[in-house]
Amino acid sequence: MSNQKKPAYGGQAVIEGVMFGGKHHYVTAIRRTDQSIDFFHLKRKNQPVLSKLKKIPFLRGIVAIIEASANGSKHLNFSTERFEVDPKDDEKMAEEKKQNESKMAMWLGIAAVGVISFFFGKVIFTLLPVFLAHFMRPLVPSDFGQILVEGAFKLVLLLAYIYAISFTPLIKRVFQYHGAEHKVINTYENNLPLTVENVQSQSRLHYRCGSSFILFTVIVGIFVYTLVPLDPLWLRIVNRLALIPVVLGISFEVLQLTNKLRDVPVLRYLGYPGLWLQLLTTKEPTDDQVEVAIASFNELMRKEKETETALSEQIV
Repeated sequence: MSNQKKPAYGGQAVIEGVMFGGKHHYVTAIRRTDQSIDFFHLKRKNQPVLSKLKKIPFLRGIVAIIEASANGSKHLNFSTERFEVDPKDDEKMAEEKKQNESKMAMWLGIAAVGVISFFFGKVIFTLLPVFLAHFMRPLVPSDFGQILVEGAFKLVLLLAYIYAISFTPLIKRVFQYHGAEHKVINTYENNLPLTVENVQSQSRLHYRCGSSFILFTVIVGIFVYTLVPLDPLWLRIVNRLALIPVVLGISFEVLQLTNKLRDVPVLRYLGYPGLWLQLLTTKEPTDDQVEVAIASFNELMRKEKETETALSEQIV
């Protein structure tokens, strides 16, 4: 089976674990304080409207981002609540949680926070470079120069932020699990058995990574912003906010394109800037962390197979 024919799976690192998503399910595995591996599962909801939107170029990127932010926040919340809790106290914690709020309200709240947090961060990341570049207007008066300076500030802020947080022990371990996630996906796509040895032999970088997507928003923004006026400042701000969906949509298509071209000589280099950024957002994982990532992916495969079998039996 070629890599192109295999289903494309994605994932994300969480606190002390990894989440993977498939066609029908999302599964997270985390390492508990007693060294056991705990699982969290969510079934992917069948939403016809979203399914149709995902087939429309540029719009599908916005839908994918919102969906990933909403679902990812639920899995991140699961890992955050449990990674330091003694498994013996799970029932007590669940009872206290049940008394505080209903399950539906809780999940809706977590999903909303995840989506809002993403867009709030994107707004700050978009506007701060605008003010910094405008402050340098006397030194860089040309419009194109201003756009380049704005992009440079955005890139510096991105790199500085990632570099700074990578020194915190918790984030360093998250970046290690991020590397483990990529290694598992690369092992699967290269048709190798999911053993610790095989996974550790793979690259911790991957063309479809969200880190690459973030970098592409900086690059794509430089080109998109040349199409709109920069003055006065208030109009520049309005344009930047209004163009956030446009930049995100185009950047998603660029990400998909670089993934398709990764095996094409010369053209594969188009995805290298995103891979270089992943040298900051991923770290080499330990064998214990790889075991968690493998357990998460295997559990996802098991659930995906069960669902596909059930669906095929219904058809027959």
